[in-house]
Amino acid sequence: MASTTAKSTYGRGFRDSLPFTLVVTPFGVIFGVIGTEAGLNLLEVMTFTVLVIAGAAQITALQLMDDNAPTLVVIATALAVNARMAMYSASIAPHISAANGWAKAAVSYLLMDQVYAASLLRYEENPGWSLRQKLLYLFGTATPVAFMWYMGTLLGALAGQAIPEDWSLDVAVPLAFLALVAPGLRTRAHLIAAFVALVVSLVLAWMPYSAGVVIAGLCGMAAGAELERRREATV
Repeated sequence: MASTTAKSTYGRGFRDSLPFTLVVTPFGVIFGVIGTEAGLNLLEVMTFTVLVIAGAAQITALQLMDDNAPTLVVIATALAVNARMAMYSASIAPHISAANGWAKAAVSYLLMDQVYAASLLRYEENPGWSLRQKLLYLFGTATPVAFMWYMGTLLGALAGQAIPEDWSLDVAVPLAFLALVAPGLRTRAHLIAAFVALVVSLVLAWMPYSAGVVIAGLCGMAAGAELERRREATV
């Protein structure tokens, strides 16, 4: 009976994450299209998306590669864009700390924004879940999200190969980032962080290899964190 209950959490995770595919799939398509527009072939685009599996970091890295930025700059910037994953890991670690190395490696690979948000919510709602139930739920949540990310990228790459070279698709990059950022602007701290990051990025637009964007992001996060600290201090 316990085994059946544990297995059912995989299906629950799968169902809970199906709505996320409505966002993940078109974003994957965008990456596939701009990947081919940047000169990558189908194999390179798909290898990129399977190995990295992080949309914002992939688009950032791709743009820097297209600008012929040094490899270290590309890697450092992509890591900075994905810095939130360190916070996700620290938050979810207490729930899976007893898992073996293979399970932890799988979780670290599949810990996307949607997977993290859905899993942590269910873990808090079900404090009695076993380690197996928690892992199966997380893997169930990740299955449709990861699959549709791959399929969206494949569709975009195939479509991109059919688009004439004189059709400029550069506008897809800022639109993709707007689609990522806009839903997260829910609080005053989020708005302040976005505003500060915007202003700093414009001021530092002269910096090579988009280094100003990384600095702007750090300044935005610092501003948002400071506002939250002051708010909590007054409560």
